[in-house]
Amino acid sequence: MKLPSYAATLVAATLLTPLTGTAVTSAAQTGGTTALPSVNMEATVKAAQIDPRRADDTLTPGAKASVLLVERALRDRDLLDAKWVDGYFGTTTVAAYAKYQKSLGYSGLGANGLPGRTSLARLGAGRFTVADVIEPGARVSSGGVVINTRTQSMLAEAKRLLGRPLVLDQGSYNPGGDPTSAGTHDGGGVVDISVKGMTSATRTCVARSLRQVGFAAWVRSPDQGDWPWHIHAVAINDTDLSSQAQHQTGDYYLGQNGLSGRGPDDGPKVTIRTWEEYQRR
Repeated sequence: MKLPSYAATLVAATLLTPLTGTAVTSAAQTGGTTALPSVNMEATVKAAQIDPRRADDTLTPGAKASVLLVERALRDRDLLDAKWVDGYFGTTTVAAYAKYQKSLGYSGLGANGLPGRTSLARLGAGRFTVADVIEPGARVSSGGVVINTRTQSMLAEAKRLLGRPLVLDQGSYNPGGDPTSAGTHDGGGVVDISVKGMTSATRTCVARSLRQVGFAAWVRSPDQGDWPWHIHAVAINDTDLSSQAQHQTGDYYLGQNGLSGRGPDDGPKVTIRTWEEYQRR
């Protein structure tokens, strides 16, 4: 005898539960409850870097659905006006997210307006899950400067591609460091690389390799500012980025050079990828 669909669902649930070790609740038992939607953290963080730098309200590809979930949660906490719930992670949404981070007791880099793993999970409790998680990792010493383990892995892969070592002139988490850096090194994900002894062609090759693994990277010359020749590199989507470094990343996506004048990008052309996208390629 064929079981009615309702009974069949309950039997299936009963049979599956011992196999998985997880309580299984059927749609019939819960009145049609479905799984929570998912926020793509990679896409959301990317939008939070790019959208504030746009001259218009163009949405970051692949981010709208996730950004909307975040914005609705901020709205329901009275941190974001309903008119800004539009899938565009602009300056107003960044400020609202930073306010939310502060409400959790975070300060400094922990309240930089970029969604971090813990704050995003807490915001989504009962509303959404978090997928494609990004974490900067622990702070470590490398060549006498401080970076995080995500940046360390990215540099190691760039070195492998180049077949040569890279020497760091300046690391991350360096507030009050070189004043010509304009705060870009205050947070994580940012390094300056020595180009001592490199030809022009080699400098370009280094910048290209850094870009390939997920850095926004530029060769800097003394003509551009009060600094010696070096390569400035910002790890895209590092959630510890200072606000100034966030702006540089956004400008990189928009074809600019990351300097205050926001001139055209003068670096080697590559397909722009994050570190996580590079690993999945």
